[in-house]
Amino acid sequence: MDDINSIEDLLQKWEGSVTGYLPKVLVALLVLIAFYFVAKLFKKISLRFYTRVFKNHKETAKVISVIFYVFFLLSGVFLALEILGLESVLTKLLAGAGIVGIVAGFAFKDIASNAFAGLLLNVQRPFKKDDWVSIDNNFGTIREIGWITTSIKTISGQEVFVPNQVIYNNTFTNFSTFQRRRVILKSGVSYGDDLEHVKAVSIDEVKKIDALLEGEEIDFYYTGIGSSTYNFEVRFWINFENQKDYLSAMSETIMRIKKRFEDENISIAYSVTTLDFGVKGGVNLFDESIKIEGSSINKSNDTIL
Repeated sequence: MDDINSIEDLLQKWEGSVTGYLPKVLVALLVLIAFYFVAKLFKKISLRFYTRVFKNHKETAKVISVIFYVFFLLSGVFLALEILGLESVLTKLLAGAGIVGIVAGFAFKDIASNAFAGLLLNVQRPFKKDDWVSIDNNFGTIREIGWITTSIKTISGQEVFVPNQVIYNNTFTNFSTFQRRRVILKSGVSYGDDLEHVKAVSIDEVKKIDALLEGEEIDFYYTGIGSSTYNFEVRFWINFENQKDYLSAMSETIMRIKKRFEDENISIAYSVTTLDFGVKGGVNLFDESIKIEGSSINKSNDTIL
């Protein structure tokens, strides 16, 4: 009989608890449903608004709308738990989530860094697909800008995946930004050449290049005196859409200047050791026979007579 009475008392307590707790459950459920629809509404509104703001970055608008959705959904869950009187459970959940977050942060810090860098790339857009770039010593065209990595098709034909955090931790170059590029040819002439004549001839030949961008000045500078040369640079602008444009312009410049220098009797100098027996330009030792103590070296067959 005592056991039966104990069971009846327990059932009555449960009945009272359920009866008193049921309204709270219904209110919490209604709160969850309300916040669910509010979250969906804000997601839709934010997606429509930010799609207009970021016309060229629809992925960014989607990310922002998802953030709104998750925020309102979690707010509904926390409020429902508080209505049910489960603040302690909520506190434990938050504490557990914090510990898990710390562990996950150490485990996935590189992935998180790459994902955040990917978000910045998609928002800032320092380059786009098919742009010619140099990133982390990889030169080629952009194939895809992902959330974790950016893929580049190199000039050798391989596809290279660069982590997004590497892009923001280092400098990179976008050659397609201005849709033009400067060709800089470096060379040198011998000490015996007329420098004013060299400058005039070089500029005249560059003016004949097909790819030369009209309206831009051609720059010519002597940059130094080497061990056997007067060093110079020729600089000019071309339209740039493909690396082939740059290489073709550079190749044509080299061929034109080389041929014109030969016609004008200008010497493209190279590193040699010169014995200067004259006032200007030196004397070629093989132009005449050299006499050594009564003997001579024949320049044609290099025999001693």
